[in-house]
Amino acid sequence: MPDTKPLFVVLDSVDSTNNYAMAKVHAGLAKQGDAYFSFIQTDGKGQRGKNWHTGNRQNIALSIVIVPSQLYVNEQFKLSAAVALACVDFFSQFAGEETKIKWPNDIYWRDRKAGGVLIENVIGSDTTANKKTKNKISGTFWKFAVVGIGININQAMFNNELSNAISLKQITGKEFEVTELAKQLHLLVLQKLNELSTQPFEKILQQYNERLFKKNEVVRLKKDNIIFATTVKEVTANGLLFTTDLIDNFFDFGEVEWLL
Repeated sequence: MPDTKPLFVVLDSVDSTNNYAMAKVHAGLAKQGDAYFSFIQTDGKGQRGKNWHTGNRQNIALSIVIVPSQLYVNEQFKLSAAVALACVDFFSQFAGEETKIKWPNDIYWRDRKAGGVLIENVIGSDTTANKKTKNKISGTFWKFAVVGIGININQAMFNNELSNAISLKQITGKEFEVTELAKQLHLLVLQKLNELSTQPFEKILQQYNERLFKKNEVVRLKKDNIIFATTVKEVTANGLLFTTDLIDNFFDFGEVEWLL
């Protein structure tokens, strides 16, 4: 009988753990929950096309393969929210309750970035074999997601491009064993995804909003070339950021940029 236990693969160096995991997916060599961790990541991916470099064995660079069989293609925020909650729970164990989720899935401690999540999807064409799967929409179905997570652990100095970055070591003054922490994070993500399939999403969304960065505070956002002040209220069930000023606003991911 094949082993169904998720793998935890440790790599010395890789361009991107997401690229590595995605290659395994396309080769048919990955299954639900398999994780790929690298000590060094030379060309890691971040949001908005940014890089997330991990050098000198100091930080977590981790990608987890997910088969989102319980979710529709248009429910991708549910996966994002569950992963973000796992990350904030993980980091707050060591850094305390000042750890927050900056919408949609960055991890912040006070006003500084400690980590981030990038989810890449594999969407397939519907066939007779999949016509009963729940996660299909408009002739397509959600085959795989690769969840990439970067968390700053032992890094003590960051370059000028990362002026607002912070690590667990800078917060606590302690050095951590990165591989063991990555294994803990892997298990927390899988536990949170199990909750996603066994309980109403409203509970996860409530927890997400309880940990929302700058909730009920005035922030500056930029849309196109317009900078404006608005108060963060919550994130909706479909992943929109709800803020209010003279009017109520609902922003989709990528529609606005935070100015901190």
